[in-house]
Amino acid sequence: GAGPAISVPMSVFVRELERRSGPALRLEQRAAGGVGSVVWDAALVLAKFLETGACPLARRHVLELGAGTGAVGIMAATLGADVTVTDLEELQELLRVNIENNKHLVTGSLRAKVLKWGEDVTEFQPPPDYILMADCIYYEESLEPLLKTLKDLTGPDTCVLCCYEQRTMGKNPEIERKYFELLQMDFELEKIPLDKHDEEYRSEDIHIMNIHRKQTVGP
Repeated sequence: GAGPAISVPMSVFVRELERRSGPALRLEQRAAGGVGSVVWDAALVLAKFLETGACPLARRHVLELGAGTGAVGIMAATLGADVTVTDLEELQELLRVNIENNKHLVTGSLRAKVLKWGEDVTEFQPPPDYILMADCIYYEESLEPLLKTLKDLTGPDTCVLCCYEQRTMGKNPEIERKYFELLQMDFELEKIPLDKHDEEYRSEDIHIMNIHRKQTVGP
C-alpha cells in the first residue's frame, strides 16, 4: 500500500511592491492555491495607479472584490482609505497574513471579509465610495454573480475601478466581450488613458476602467 502521508509545507514567496513614499508592501504569495494566491500584473498596475493620487482615497470607504493577496486594497489603506478586502473563505488566511505584514504602513483601516459573488451583500452596505477589482474576469460562470454583486453594492456615487489584462488565448476575448456588454446595461464605462497610469507600472495590455452606475431617469 501507500507509505505514510508526508505533509509538505506550501511554498511561500514574498513579493515586494515599492511605494512612492515609505517602505515597500510585503505580499505573501502561495505556490499552491489557484488564481487567488499570486500577485497578478493587473493588481500591481491598479495599486500603483492609486498612488498617483488620481482618485482621492483619504477617509473614503473602499471595497476590494476578488482581492486575492490583498495588494490593491492594502495599497489603498496606506493612502488613508478605510478598506475591506474581500474574497472566498479559502483566501482569508492569506489576506489576514498580508494585512498583518503591512499593518504598520496603514494610515486608514483594513480588514478582510468573505464575500461570495452573487450572494447577499447587506453587511457591506451602505455603498462604498470605491470598489476595486483587479483581474476579476476569467470564468464565464462567474460573470452573472459578479455583475449582480456590483449592482447590489454600487450607489449613484460609487466609483468602480476595474483593472484587467487583455488576454487573447482561448475563450478569454469572448468572456471579456460578454462581460463588458452585460456591464454596459447598467453602468457607464470610461477607459483611463495609459498616460495617467504609473509611469513604470503600465502596459499596453493592461487596462483600467472607471465604471459608474447609469443614472436612472425618474418619471
